Amino acid sequence: MHRSRVGRWLLCFALLFGVLGSLAGDQVILATQEDNNRSLRLPPSQEEPPIEEKLELRSSYPVLPGKAGDDFDFEVELVWQSDEFRIFELATTTPPKWNALIVGGYPQKEIPAIGLEPGQEKYPEKITVRFAPFIGELPEPGEYVVILEASSGDIMETIELKAVVTALYRFYFITGTGRLNTEVTAGKENHLSIKVGNTGTAVIDKIDFLSTKPAGWTITFNPDRVESLEPGLAQEVDVIIKPPRETIVGDYLITMKAVSKDLSTREIALRVTVLTPTIWGWVGIIIVLVVIAGLGVLFRKLGRR
Repeated sequence: MHRSRVGRWLLCFALLFGVLGSLAGDQVILATQEDNNRSLRLPPSQEEPPIEEKLELRSSYPVLPGKAGDDFDFEVELVWQSDEFRIFELATTTPPKWNALIVGGYPQKEIPAIGLEPGQEKYPEKITVRFAPFIGELPEPGEYVVILEASSGDIMETIELKAVVTALYRFYFITGTGRLNTEVTAGKENHLSIKVGNTGTAVIDKIDFLSTKPAGWTITFNPDRVESLEPGLAQEVDVIIKPPRETIVGDYLITMKAVSKDLSTREIALRVTVLTPTIWGWVGIIIVLVVIAGLGVLFRKLGRR
């Protein structure tokens, strides 16, 4: 009897301690979960830190090559990292005798400023900086830098864009009078002046002169080669044209060419009018005078009869 009571009391104590232990374990688990949730949830001031305002200018091709006199178009992307819209003024700094235009939109037009929406990292705004020497200017070979600046208040960013200019080889080939026709006398040496001039930025070497002409004609160039021609200089060449003595009076076409090993050919298509030699002109005049005199004598004789 006594033992059964003791066993009951022990069973009751065991059940009591089991319930208390279970409740304590649940409390520990809940406390742990609450602590974890608290560690994941930051205070409102730290959940989303403010975006640092930053403007970035970038170009996939900040260096472009070209010849003297060429235009250079640089495409520039503008990325505005912020949480607000802002308008940026645009300006350029150029070397002497160079000009730069900032264009954008479609169709393109010159723009002095641009409005940037925040966070345009995926689709940045694009503009074009058109960099070119003044009209008529041919810059020397070298590197020329234009600086693009975008600014709004205390925020400013710049980017350097570089044009690498190479030498320009160019020359002209014309007659001394600028006309594309001339007169010559058959059987005689007829002189015509032509000019070759260097309008590029580099020395041109070895310019040779050639011609195409009717059969039997001779065309000689003096000199027949220009060994070297400095930029901005010109040289006069004497062309001697000699048609055969029996050439029929009329118009003929000849072509004169100036050829450099590094350049394309320049040519002149010249219309040549062939005249009779002066001596035959006098012979013709004498014949006419003789005929007139003979007719006069004949009329006088007939008048006496």
